[in-house]
Amino acid sequence: MSSVGIIGDMDIVSGFRLGGVKEGIAVNSPEEAENALDTFLDNEISIIIITQKVANEIREHINKKIGSNVLPMIIEIPDKDGSSEGSSDQMADLIKRVIGVEMVK
Repeated sequence: MSSVGIIGDMDIVSGFRLGGVKEGIAVNSPEEAENALDTFLDNEISIIIITQKVANEIREHINKKIGSNVLPMIIEIPDKDGSSEGSSDQMADLIKRVIGVEMVK
């Protein structure tokens, strides 16, 4: 596994491509997002950056495909409209996936 990929709207994907991320898929629907995630998994992309809005739309699909695996690492970022309300604590989720223990605040 190697490389970084981005899934999001056209503006986000274009921005990351300008920043040097070669793998990017712009999506307009949950079905396109699920297909993009599956493509990245098939291509063994190790870091998948996805906008929070898109991730929330396909949360069940992400959980089903990734499960408790450490890789690929899923990093959720705000889209151009900002951070979404009720988004989960990504670092706590990552720690739980890596060491199998939920961090308590």
